[in-house]
Amino acid sequence: MRRVAVIDYGMGNLRSVSKALEAVADNHTQIIVTADPADIRSADHIVFPGVGAIRDCMAELKKLELDKIIVEVAKQKPFLGICLGMQALLTHSQENQGSDGLNIIGGDVVYFDKAVEQGLKVPHMGWNQVEQTYAHPLWQDIEQNSRFYFVHSFYVKPVDEGKVSGRSHYALPFAAALAQENLFAVQFHPEKSQHAGLQLLKNFINWDGQS
Repeated sequence: MRRVAVIDYGMGNLRSVSKALEAVADNHTQIIVTADPADIRSADHIVFPGVGAIRDCMAELKKLELDKIIVEVAKQKPFLGICLGMQALLTHSQENQGSDGLNIIGGDVVYFDKAVEQGLKVPHMGWNQVEQTYAHPLWQDIEQNSRFYFVHSFYVKPVDEGKVSGRSHYALPFAAALAQENLFAVQFHPEKSQHAGLQLLKNFINWDGQS
C-alpha cells in the first residue's frame, strides 16, 4: 500500500486537498492527513499545502517541530508544495515585514508591486494560464497553457531560474511552478483547478521523484 501524507500544521485547505487526492488515487494508495513526524517519515509521498500568512505558518511548523521534518523529507521523497506550502520552501519572504522560510529552495517571496502600479487587484485571484517551461513528469497529459486557479498576493523568485518549471503572467511573468530533484511546488491550487489540477495530483501520486 502506497501512503501519501498531507501535512497538517493547523493551516491550509486540508479537506479539499485530501479529497482531491482521494479522487485520483487508486485502490493501492492511502491518503492520510497528519502532523505526526513518524507518519510523515514513513509515507511514500508528501504534500505540503498552505493558505494564509507565512509568519503564522512558520510559527506553527516550529511549534509542532515539523520544520526540520519537512526539510528532511523534502530531500528524500516525492514532495509537493502547494500555494503557501510553495512559498515557505524559499529562503525569505517580504510578507509580515519579512519572514524567513525553510530555505529548501534558494530565493525570495516578493509582493505584486507591479500589479498595484498597473491598477490590477491584489491578491491575484482566479484562473490563469500556466506555460510549462520544460517537460516534467508532473506535466504529463496536461496541455500547454492550461488554466489553473490562483489566490496569492506574493510570488516566488528563485535564485536559480532553471528551477522554474511553469510560468504565469500577472502584471509581469512569475514562477507558477518550481522543480528541484524529487520536489515539485506550485503557486496555484491544483485541488481547485478541475481537470488539469486533478491530473497534476494524479501525476504526483504516480511519480517516483525522478525528473
